[in-house]
Amino acid sequence: MSAVSLGIPTTRDLSVGRPDVAGLVDRFGRVATDLRVSVTDRCNLRCTYCMPAGGLDWMPDAELLSTTEMSRLIGIAVAHLGIEEIRFTGGEPLLFHGLEELIGRAADLVPRPQISLTTNALGLERRAQALAVAGLDRVNISLDTVDRTAYAAITRRDRLPAVLAGIDACRTAGIGPIKVNAVLLRGVNDDGACDLLRYCMDGDIELRFIEQMPIDSDNAWAAQEMMTAEEILAILQSEFSLRPASEPRGSAPAELWTVDGSRHRVGVIASVTRPFCGDCDRVRLTADGSVRSCLFGAEEFDLRGLLRSSEPIEAVDLAIAQKWREAMWRKQPGHGINDPGFLHPTRPMSAIGG
Repeated sequence: MSAVSLGIPTTRDLSVGRPDVAGLVDRFGRVATDLRVSVTDRCNLRCTYCMPAGGLDWMPDAELLSTTEMSRLIGIAVAHLGIEEIRFTGGEPLLFHGLEELIGRAADLVPRPQISLTTNALGLERRAQALAVAGLDRVNISLDTVDRTAYAAITRRDRLPAVLAGIDACRTAGIGPIKVNAVLLRGVNDDGACDLLRYCMDGDIELRFIEQMPIDSDNAWAAQEMMTAEEILAILQSEFSLRPASEPRGSAPAELWTVDGSRHRVGVIASVTRPFCGDCDRVRLTADGSVRSCLFGAEEFDLRGLLRSSEPIEAVDLAIAQKWREAMWRKQPGHGINDPGFLHPTRPMSAIGG
């Protein structure tokens, strides 16, 4: 089986020690144009596959970037590094009180990036309109089931009605497309996958099923226990007719299928069993100012120290941009989840950002 079929790029030039181009390019020719910004590590749900019931030790406030600091880094990414899309994540980004201001500042950049949000939708009902006015273009809702009992079991919170109300509010505010991201857990919500797809089709929502990934806080993930893409598709095909979508996938993480010959589509993000590292165009910024070139990577590169230096702003911004390029240059060919020596990330998902 070839490297390409495994989703791993072919090395182009390992002899070059650092990039000499303006954008975020790695040694394998991949170019990052999609920036995921985690605005907080805090969350108001306690999903069983993400964190313990009692929560985690959150980052100290002094270590977190302010709205102004995040805006400055985003501005550097757009002006100097070729970033075209900003996605705000968490933790739960709606817990960050400066979110509307942050989105507004991003929307004022030239060239204007596409702006999206990944959220659990708690509190979205009352903020959707303000987010739309600020400049939010798209939203991804984390929703694993439309069964209230199963939702409460997974999240340890009985808040499904609030999530559905948040989705409706986004539709009213004109935010779209609306996408739903779902993780299936064996014996918990896998029997509700088809009901979730029906709900999304009825609401003109794009559904993406995501293979459970090894980014839980207690490192309990086991490949043999997760629902694979093959299993997910088999469940859906028991009630729907699926056909591969005709449009090119590009750098999108989801493989798409049309449903019952209609305009509706469903996707599967198979990071574990069908890795797509060779086409990755993403880079991540954590809430405390570190760059991560891979969700599962072992390396982080601190920008906060430079950002808070007393040197002239113009010189510091150029230094930050160069350090960011060098961080991207060190990106590995693949995440290595299926390698015998794979190590879980030292941070849980809530502290990295999706």
